[in-house]
Amino acid sequence: MNIDALVNKARRMCESKGARFTPIREKVFRLLASTKSGVGAYDLLEQLKVTENSAKPATIYRALDFLSEQGFIHKIESTNSFMLCHHFESIHPVQLLICDQCGHVDELHSGVISAELSALAAEHGFSVSSQTIEAHGICQNCQS
Repeated sequence: MNIDALVNKARRMCESKGARFTPIREKVFRLLASTKSGVGAYDLLEQLKVTENSAKPATIYRALDFLSEQGFIHKIESTNSFMLCHHFESIHPVQLLICDQCGHVDELHSGVISAELSALAAEHGFSVSSQTIEAHGICQNCQS
């Protein structure tokens, strides 16, 4: 799906929830949509300053908080970075394959992994409310 189509889908979802998809939020969304790797908040800030020279760290963090609350992005905890979720129309378990050489991130949605983790957690009396699994390694392109 192209970036404009993703933006339109996000805008429609925000409208249906009564949430404001402001120009700054849209710009941050577009920046994330234009990359296949995780992007740190300060890198996003520098990119945003190209068009919004008065942008501050709080500007980025507020936009990222909003995008996260709407389910539009995933936070990659191990690298303290963010990536766009291309399947934000539904809540889903996430498995991320993170290349340690080029930074490329692939998003997977394995119901089998999710079910297995939930079953193992239940055996320990634990109820999983959400899950993001991060796996680090080397992508196919970097192995070539």
